[in-house]
Amino acid sequence: MPTYINPLTDFGFKRIFGNREILMSFLNDLLPIEHKIVDITFKNIEKLGATEDDRKAIFDLSCTDERGDEFIVELQRAKQAHFQDRALYYTTFPIQEQARRGSWDFKLTNIFFIGILDFKVTAFDDENYIHHGQITDINSKKVMNTSLNFIYIELTKFKKERQELANHLEKWIYILSNLSSLDNIPEEFKSDELIESAFDIASYAKLKPQDRDNYERNLKYYRDLINSFESLKMDGRNEGIIEGKIKGEKQAKIEIAKKSILKGLNMNMISDLTGLNIEEIKKLQEELR
Repeated sequence: MPTYINPLTDFGFKRIFGNREILMSFLNDLLPIEHKIVDITFKNIEKLGATEDDRKAIFDLSCTDERGDEFIVELQRAKQAHFQDRALYYTTFPIQEQARRGSWDFKLTNIFFIGILDFKVTAFDDENYIHHGQITDINSKKVMNTSLNFIYIELTKFKKERQELANHLEKWIYILSNLSSLDNIPEEFKSDELIESAFDIASYAKLKPQDRDNYERNLKYYRDLINSFESLKMDGRNEGIIEGKIKGEKQAKIEIAKKSILKGLNMNMISDLTGLNIEEIKKLQEELR
């Protein structure tokens, strides 16, 4: 029996960082904001478009603070084509919501998209594991607008051991990367009441039977997703396909989806793996029958 749940599963991530105090601490450590967040309100994670034909979005965590700043926090386990486009699309929902608040002079409150990524982003070839993007002028490199913010954490680039951790944020990132492999709370973390509470919330032994069943199902999904992606990368016949997927080539994603269908993966898993939507995957299933 594990000591702690895996925070890189949907269940584990939402159980730990769905805690108001823990999420506020994480955001305050991460974000380059002048005023610390003192309160947050969680919002509906399902966002609908303006019409029935519009594509909807479902966030992992969505909240607003006492000043009206908006935060979307997404955990992404497998590399997905056009992930940054997806992040941009997600930020359009809080923008639209601000436009619906009666009289509006087009001034936006700050919007932060935080992507916690268990893979390397192709666009970033440096060793920095945190990236902060805003709208900038291509020539002068000066920021044109500070309202829209994209912050990515590449967990696979974070290599520090716990005795090397330099600040509170690095402790949270270490927990995200290593919690499920630990047998007890490290001595270095025992002086921090909030981090101790995170370990307590993540205790596998303290899960209720229903929560334990939900976690085990979610953990199986997570392992299947990672194993399937790794097996596809290791298949020599698919090296070109994987490379094409990373570059966002539509045909490459289709070939990966077909192979995944034949392996028996479910549609949600295939969608996470390839970036194709459910309707596209259903059509491929019909073609393969």
